[in-house]
Amino acid sequence: MRRQFDDLQLGSLELFCLAAESGGFSAAALAAGVTPAAVSRAVARLEERLGIRLFVRTTRSIRLTEGGRGYYEQCRQALGQLVEAEREAMGQQLQPSGTLRISMPVSYGHLRILPLLPAFRQRYPQVQVDVHLSNRNIDFVGEGYDAAIRVRALPDSSLVARPLEDARLALVAAPDYLARQGTPQSLEDLQRHECIQFLLPSSGRAISWLFRVDGADQEVFTQGNYSCSDDLYGGVVLAKQGAGLIQTYRYLFERELAEGSLVEVLPQFAGCSRPHSLLYPSGRHVPLRLRAFVDFLMEQRKHWPR
Repeated sequence: MRRQFDDLQLGSLELFCLAAESGGFSAAALAAGVTPAAVSRAVARLEERLGIRLFVRTTRSIRLTEGGRGYYEQCRQALGQLVEAEREAMGQQLQPSGTLRISMPVSYGHLRILPLLPAFRQRYPQVQVDVHLSNRNIDFVGEGYDAAIRVRALPDSSLVARPLEDARLALVAAPDYLARQGTPQSLEDLQRHECIQFLLPSSGRAISWLFRVDGADQEVFTQGNYSCSDDLYGGVVLAKQGAGLIQTYRYLFERELAEGSLVEVLPQFAGCSRPHSLLYPSGRHVPLRLRAFVDFLMEQRKHWPR
């Protein structure tokens, strides 16, 4: 392997990251035990090497340029991996440590993942957990996430996808709604009913409903005057109040089905599901905290109801 960096360049990267994190050359110099001029020269060397400006400078502050922000995120991740690799080589990283940043859908996080995190931290007390609850796709490098849980594996060959479960779908409504509007007997009947919509964060479009017809999955697009985004459970709450029919994951309303506040509709067309996966960047060096979380989640998923 041909050498790409000398000691001065690696030191410049560290000073650049300190400046980006502290918001100024003086603060970075204080943290590193060098002079502000040394930090300024380090940043200038990097800018000359890259041929781009990394900071917009004013008399009172600095801020990263767009190119500088992307470069910082990747440098920060690379330097963190170097520190962790050194600790492992020295035998100091006997236990996972550091901050685990993970993004997950709102409802799935509340009902599947968040209840497990205290047990994870009890097993690995040196790991801090930073949870991001959202249905939008995230930028692993640009936003500094270790992992994400998503309903569909992204078409990105740089990501590892570990299956968590095929979450079953069911169509439900409140008994009082069915008493007022009647119970659908066929898929065609859905076009005459109030169907609560869930909007995809990526497009703002309503997600289709899935039914098993003659052994194959069939998409049905419905209409309604209620729509929710981000939190699937919002639609369940509306359905419980008699707002209309909703199709979503069974794990969201198992208790309501047992209590009778929601009842299943068209069960003869049930049987469809959507896959949920744990995603993280591929690479030879996976942080120990992430490896621990992946193993923990794969162990816990065995106990989830199917």
